[in-house]
Amino acid sequence: MNHPVFLAADIGATKTNICLYTFPGRLVANSPLVQFRTADFSGIEALIPNFLSGRKVDLSFCVFGVPGPVYNGRAQITNLPWVLDEKKIQRDLNLTTVRLVNDLEATAYALPELKSKDIFTLSAGKKESKGNKAIIAPGSGLGESFLIWDGVTYNSFASEGGHGDFAPNSKIECDLFAYLQKKYGHVSYERVCSGQGIYNIYRFFKDQKYEKEPIWLTKEFESAGKDPVPVIIKTALNTGKQCRICVKTITLFAAILGAEAGNLGLRMLARGGVYLGGGLPERVLSFLKEKAFLQAFYHKGRMSSLIKEIPLHVITTPKAGLIGAAHYGVAHFLPDCQKDKFTVVKAVPEVT
Repeated sequence: MNHPVFLAADIGATKTNICLYTFPGRLVANSPLVQFRTADFSGIEALIPNFLSGRKVDLSFCVFGVPGPVYNGRAQITNLPWVLDEKKIQRDLNLTTVRLVNDLEATAYALPELKSKDIFTLSAGKKESKGNKAIIAPGSGLGESFLIWDGVTYNSFASEGGHGDFAPNSKIECDLFAYLQKKYGHVSYERVCSGQGIYNIYRFFKDQKYEKEPIWLTKEFESAGKDPVPVIIKTALNTGKQCRICVKTITLFAAILGAEAGNLGLRMLARGGVYLGGGLPERVLSFLKEKAFLQAFYHKGRMSSLIKEIPLHVITTPKAGLIGAAHYGVAHFLPDCQKDKFTVVKAVPEVT
C-alpha cells in the first residue's frame, strides 16, 4: 500500500524546520529534516520551492505551524514581516490542501508523543495520565498553548497568553516593569520572557546602573552583529569568566519564566504537566535547575501545595513543533483507517 506523502513545517521568526512525512500506522520521515534561516526568504511561497527542489513528490497536503494567531486561514506572523494565506499558498504552489495552525497549538500535538529522551524533568510532581497539559515556549516571542482531556481524546487550544500583562513579584521586577512601561506603555510577559525579553532585562540592569557592562563585553556585542542575546546567554553560562550583568539577566529571566509557567499550570490545572518549549529553556537549563526558577514556579500562595503536584518538564528535542505539525495533519487529513492506534488530538477553533 502506498501511503500519502505530506509536508510539515515549523515556522519560527528565526528558523524554519521542514520535512516530508508518511504515516504507515506511525509517523515516518520521508526526507531529511532541513532547517532554513527564515529571514532569508520573502515568504513561504519562496521557501517551499527551495526545499522541494530536486525532489519528485506528489504532496497530499501541507501543514505549517506559524508564530501568531490564525484566523480564517490567514496569519500575520509575529516578529516576522510575513502574511500567510492558505488559499494563496495553495494557488501559488499548486497544492490541494494547505493548513496554517498556531505554532504552539501544533507543538501541543506533540506532547502526548514525547518520550523520556525528549524531555528533561525539573519536577516529577504527581502526574495524571489523562490530565491537562500546558506548554509555554519562550523564543523570539512567547507562546502558550494547552491540551484538555475530554474523556475520549485531547482537545488542543491555541492561545496568545504570552501577550498578557506582566505581573512583577519582587522589588527588582517592579523596577523593571516601571522601566519598560515608560518604553512600551503596555508590558506583556513577552517583553520580559523571550529573546527580546532577555535583552530588555539586560538593558534595564545597564541603563538603571544596577550593573556595569565590562569593556570586553561591549567589544563582543560589536563583533556579534545585530542580535546580542546569544552573547548574553553564552557569557552568563561561562563559569570561567564571571560576568555579573549577564548572570543577573538570565537569573531574573528564569525567575519570571518560572512565575508565568506556574501561572499557566494553575490556569489550565495542568496535572498532566507543564512543558517548557521554544528555543531558550534548553539553552539556559542550568539556570532553570537553580532555586530562583523553581521558587518562582512554586510561589503561588494558597495554591503552592497544588502547583508542587504539577509535573514540570523542559522539551529538549528541537523537533517538537515540527512533529506536532505533522501529527496535526495526520489527525485532520488522513483517512481513519490509516491512523491505526494514533491518539487523535482535536483542534478547537481559536476564539478571536
